[in-house]
Amino acid sequence: MGCTRDDIQDALENLTADEFKKFKMKLLSVPLREGYARIPRGMLLPMDAVDLTDKLISYYLEAYGAELTALMLRDTGMQEVAEQLQETAEQALHFVEQHRAALIARVTDVDGVLDALYGKVLTEEQYQAVRAERTSPTKMRKLFSFAPAWNLTCKDLLLQALRDTQPYLVVDLEQS
Repeated sequence: MGCTRDDIQDALENLTADEFKKFKMKLLSVPLREGYARIPRGMLLPMDAVDLTDKLISYYLEAYGAELTALMLRDTGMQEVAEQLQETAEQALHFVEQHRAALIARVTDVDGVLDALYGKVLTEEQYQAVRAERTSPTKMRKLFSFAPAWNLTCKDLLLQALRDTQPYLVVDLEQS
């Protein structure tokens, strides 16, 4: 996965000083996906390309960090670099990230998924917070709100829990 990080850094290093400044300013106001926090302004503004790459990866992980970077690059008129970065980001997306919306809408046995993740991916507090939600879609949204902190192993465990509890849904999404 280091390839995505390198691509983000290369793209940022190829910006002029003015473009880089615009990029950081846009990053302060771009709408973010649910569950992601904004990099604080005081931390963001003095960063160089290497530091900003590290911060993008730590705040948004590689796939979403690349997607955000590509969005900002498009806004600064760097379409070709943005397209390359977007392709890298799409290749880096995990199954649960690619199918997030469908999983929120279609998973019916959320409690079975939670039980499989309890103690491995979810803490007691997280488990109870998801269980407290009333409907399956709101439970899945709450579960996905913890996903920005997950590594590949956690996402793989979620996928395995989905395979175990919702096998037909996973097969349908894999074929779509």
